[in-house]
Amino acid sequence: MKTLDELIKERRSVRKYLDKPVEKEKIEAILESARLSPSACNAQPWRIVVVKEPGLRDDVLSKGLGGIVVPNSWAKTAPVILVVCSETKFFTHSLGERVKNVQWHLLDIGICMEHMALKAVELGLGTCYIGWFNEKEIRKALQLPSSWKVECLLTLGYPQEIPEASPRKSLKEISIIK
Repeated sequence: MKTLDELIKERRSVRKYLDKPVEKEKIEAILESARLSPSACNAQPWRIVVVKEPGLRDDVLSKGLGGIVVPNSWAKTAPVILVVCSETKFFTHSLGERVKNVQWHLLDIGICMEHMALKAVELGLGTCYIGWFNEKEIRKALQLPSSWKVECLLTLGYPQEIPEASPRKSLKEISIIK
């Protein structure tokens, strides 16, 4: 079994996937890692729609990534799209955001997404975050509840190739130890 450090080092933004379905058990394990993610006031504001049916996936991607969002057309190679939404009706989040001017639900969703990305690596899968999309078209294609806001997409599948590691700044550039 790989260590957490090894999984972190192996995680890449995968943009080419094999034409191979992702097993239900692996999708459920990834969703379980999301379920266990910490959140402010334990509100668990994430709602995740797993889109794997080819027709619906193509509809979501063609409408949600069409127009000026063309650079993400590679996402069509992913057999699964996780549409990560926030539940917007939590009082604790709206109050906390007004008091501290911090969008706590977005921090929570970021943690949740990284849990899913690392679990995917552990299971031999690849992921890539997509933040540039047409929310209105995705909402319409998936018929989402009005209280859900699409925050991010996460492609999921077996990598066709593993990209090289991107350069990272040194510890001295990103931290101060006092």
